[in-house]
Formats: sequence, structure tokens, C-alpha cells
Amino acid sequence: MLPNFLVEEATVRECGESAPFALGEQSDQNLLVTLGITHAMEQESLEVDIFLSKDGLSWPHQPAVSFTQKFYCGTYQMTVPADGARFLKAEWRVNRWARRESRPFFRFYVFAQAVRQHAMAGAA
Repeated sequence: MLPNFLVEEATVRECGESAPFALGEQSDQNLLVTLGITHAMEQESLEVDIFLSKDGLSWPHQPAVSFTQKFYCGTYQMTVPADGARFLKAEWRVNRWARRESRPFFRFYVFAQAVRQHAMAGAA
């Protein structure tokens, strides 16, 4: 049931993915996905992809949407067309350059909610 966290605020040092999340009644609505980065170190990047699935078992090779590479703390949002999908998940990749002796270190969350139709109409 939305709104809900796909990734509760977590500290990550390596690439990973969230558990599949069932959309339930929101499978026919567009989704607003928020990426919040609460801690980042210099010389590292975070990339987050959002994937959709009709059955929660098979996932496409290409994400529905991707947040561009992020280097700094902040809050970023994207609209995801649900297109009848019943499940979604987030995948992230972290990278660190220069200081090879330490691993990447990010603290972030991913939050999803249904987009209200009247809010979408007002933006047009």
C-alpha cells in the first residue's frame, strides 16, 4: 500500500537492490518516487534505477526510470508511469574514485507514492 518506503533510510557501501514492493490498488496510477540522500562523501557517486514488473518474479533489463548520477545530499523526485505493473523495486550502484583505500559511503532512502490525478492536471 502506498505511500511507502522502497528503501528505508540506510547506509550503503556497495551496490544492491530493494525487495519487490506490491503496488496493490495503485497499479494503474502514476507514481512519484523520491530519492533522498542524507549523507555523501566527496569523490563518490550514487545511481538509482526503478524497475517495474507485472508478476514480481521477472524483471526487465531496462529500468522504468533512472535517477541520474548523484554526488551530493539532496531530495530528488521522478514520476514513474505504472503502466499496469503490480510490483516495483529499486536498484542502486555506488562508485568511489581517487581514494581507493576506502569504500563508498552513502545514506539514502527511496519513497514512493501515488500521484493524484488533479495534481498532474495542475502541472500541465
